Order: sequence, then C-alpha cells, then structure tokens
Amino acid sequence: MQRVEYGADPSQFAELTLPSGTPKGTVVVIHGGFWKSAYDLSLGRPLARSLAEHGWAAWNIEYRRVGGGAGGGGGVPQTLDDVAAAIDALDGQDVPRGRVLALGHSAGGQLAAWAASRGRFDRWRTTVDLTGVVSQAGVLDLWSAYAEGLGGGAVQAFLGHAPGPDDLSADPLHQVPLEVPVHCIHAVGDDTVPISQSRTYVRAATHAGADAVLTEVQGDHYTLIDPETDAWTRTLAILDGL
Repeated sequence: MQRVEYGADPSQFAELTLPSGTPKGTVVVIHGGFWKSAYDLSLGRPLARSLAEHGWAAWNIEYRRVGGGAGGGGGVPQTLDDVAAAIDALDGQDVPRGRVLALGHSAGGQLAAWAASRGRFDRWRTTVDLTGVVSQAGVLDLWSAYAEGLGGGAVQAFLGHAPGPDDLSADPLHQVPLEVPVHCIHAVGDDTVPISQSRTYVRAATHAGADAVLTEVQGDHYTLIDPETDAWTRTLAILDGL
C-alpha cells in the first residue's frame, strides 16, 4: 500500500493498493460515515485489500469531512472538491484509466454517484472519467434523507442548510440519467440508510433511460463492507461485470 497526497490538507490523500499482476482496472474506494470527520478511510482498507487480491488496483481515498479537528473542514463544496481532485490524481499513477469504477458505501455512495456526474459542472471538470459506479447502501436521495433525519441531521450538516434548489448538483437523484452504469447493492435489513434510497434511485434512473440495477441482499448496513460476507462476494462479481 502506497500513500499518495493529492493536496496540502492532511485529509487530501489516497492509499493505492496494487495486485500482484497487471490490474484489470481501477476501483476508487470511497468510505462512508455520513460525511462526518469521526469516520475515515480505514473503513475502506479491508475492501481495498480484497480488491487487490482479486486483481484490481484499489485507490482508497480520504477527503475533508464535516466537523472540527482532524479530518474536518468539509461539507459542500469542499468534500466534493476533494473527491474530484482525488479521482483526477489517478492521472499521475501507473494504473489503468480506461476502466475506472467508483465504489462507495453509505455517504460514499452519494459521493461515488455524484462523481459520475461532476463533469457537467464547470467547477469539477474531469481529467479522469469514471466508467461505472457501485453504490453500497448509498445515500442517493438527499431530500428524503434530510426529511427522514438520517444520520442525525447529516444532510443538513453536509450541505450547510436544508436542501434547496442550489443543491441539485450534489444530489444523485437529481442527476439521473448518468452516462455510465450504476449498480446499487443494499441490504434489506439496513436501518441506517433504508433500502428505499436505492429503490427510489434505480426506479427513477431506469425510467429516465439510464443503465441502473439494484441487487438486494440479506444483512444490515455494515454487511456490505465486510469482505467475509456473501454480499461482498456479490459486489466483487458486480464490479467484474462493469
């Protein structure tokens, strides 16, 4: 594992884990934690190791999160700026850039889906383009997540206010259809991010003509990021198919 800094802030770095042979592609791992500084990219390290074992170059990214102290200073737009810069920093790495998938869990699912739409906005023009997204229990509808109070008011803290017209660019649901496939995987027993988040997104995306699929699995919110579970085995198969 190699640490690579993509900016001057202590949270602006990524960890690159490579397979033993030629990578079949690159997976950008985006951790969750409701965008809060209390959570960091250590959540993605087990996934990065497993991805490398299965032939992928894993790019586990950190970013500024919401809150004070170490890891703080994030929210919109800083967190989005960091995710964009971290993905573009792949341009300086010896990894495949023709097949770059974003894998995000929970709030990381929002960031992964957002990253596939960022080229639509002048602030976040792309150097490295994503070719697909896998959202693991992603927060894909910020409006309903705000209304339901997910993460103890995490959406309002992330945006800096209640969601409104100026926040459409940050909301995956408002960016359908995307030009790349999005595969959602979500546990039916998830009581942290309800499966309605993925069902609503996939329904809207497919209605708009996008390539979007939902795989429902057994378990809870954290089943999806445990490499020992069937849900993770299915996630690896989904990645292989993108």
